[in-house]
Amino acid sequence: MTLVTKFLVFAMAAQVLLTLFILVWMGRERVPRVMSGEIAMADIAVERTAYPLKARLLSNNFENQFQLPVLFLVAALLALALGIVGWVEVVLAWLFVAARYLHAAIHVTSNHVLSRFAAYSVGLAVLALLWLWLVLRIFLAPSI
Repeated sequence: MTLVTKFLVFAMAAQVLLTLFILVWMGRERVPRVMSGEIAMADIAVERTAYPLKARLLSNNFENQFQLPVLFLVAALLALALGIVGWVEVVLAWLFVAARYLHAAIHVTSNHVLSRFAAYSVGLAVLALLWLWLVLRIFLAPSI
């Protein structure tokens, strides 16, 4: 495996790590409250409003990790499968992951909506560039 390919895989792993981190943090916020009886199971069976704000923010952010990041992971896997991983893909991948970390940090702390939207928009723009780049490479490649 080439160095550039490893860097792309590491970007994918960093995105997965963020998702797992948010999941564990969410569990640490939610499970003790249910186990202690502070929150009744019936109150959370259908919706999350019984949880405190921090737990709801973490839950919302965890759900966010299965939106744009899924499209990122598909793009990265496509590049890996087709053997067209280059430094452009790696830089765009890491920029996307950095934007996702920033988005998550804002979402689960201050939740300042304009800042969160800006981080989301940067990630979306980078993801769009990654997909555009991949499509152009595939379209223009003579032997893919």
